[in-house]
Formats: sequence, structure tokens, C-alpha cells
Amino acid sequence: MNRPVCVLVGAPGSGKTTVGQALAAELGVEFRDTDLDIEQLAGKPIPEIFVDEGEDHFRTLERAAVAAALASHGGVLALGGGAILAEENRAALIGHTVVHLSVELPDAVKRVGLGAGRPLLAINPRATLKHLMEQRRPLYAEVATATVLTDGRTPEEIAAEVAALLKP
Repeated sequence: MNRPVCVLVGAPGSGKTTVGQALAAELGVEFRDTDLDIEQLAGKPIPEIFVDEGEDHFRTLERAAVAAALASHGGVLALGGGAILAEENRAALIGHTVVHLSVELPDAVKRVGLGAGRPLLAINPRATLKHLMEQRRPLYAEVATATVLTDGRTPEEIAAEVAALLKP
């Protein structure tokens, strides 16, 4: 059974995809993002899934995507920002190396741009992002085996720190 070498979790704008790609390149493994898996499965972008079928349907697809990726992917895995909201996803992460990419609101806002293509940030993006971050931070901490601060740092610097954490 393949297991991810590392699972990245964090708020929108924490750098899960960008850092994940840099980390995978540094480690010489594949990168996988469950949000992309969901889009491929659904045959449409996540914002359209939210509009057409709603958040509950998206979260159902997300739980399936997380379970499949945890069971089959041997590289670096990035989970969508809200994946940790599902208790079964948090339970499935037990025993995995999970790195929480921590970001504060100002950096997250700069990186996310205010919500383009992010359905949960469509209305009042700054306040919504602040709320999401406050709501989810304890859940990221609950599943994380390590936390890496990302504010004011390049993806390469962050990837190097995560890679160092993964060395036995």
C-alpha cells in the first residue's frame, strides 16, 4: 500500500499547492492535490460544483477523494482547505505525516487575491477568510504532526523546511 510521504493541510492561501509542488520536486516524488482529483471526477471546476450541486455534494466528493488519495498516493498530497472539517478525514489522517502550513490573514489575502475561483470567499472575502481561518485553525492543529509558518517566506524556503522535517 502506498502512503503519502507528507500530507499538507492549511487555510486557503497557505501555499499547499505551490509549496507541495516545490516539495515534491525536491523529494523526487509526485504531487497530488485532492481539489484537482475532485474536479477531474466531477468533470467541472470546484466553483461550478458549489453552484450546481452545493457544498454538501462537494464535501461528499471531497471525502471520497481524500480517502482514495491517502490509500494510493506515495508522494506529496495537498488537501483542500476545508477537508479537515469532515471528522472521517481527520480520523483518516491519524498515523500520517501531516504538515499544517500556517498563514496569517494578511498573507492569505495577498495570496488568495480576494476570492477569485474560491466559492466560499465569494461574498465579503476578507471577513469570510478570517472566519474560516479561525474556525479551522484548531482542526489543522489537531491533525498536524508539524506546523510550518509560511508568512513572508518563499515557497522554496517553506518546502526546504518541510523536507528537513521529513528526514529521519
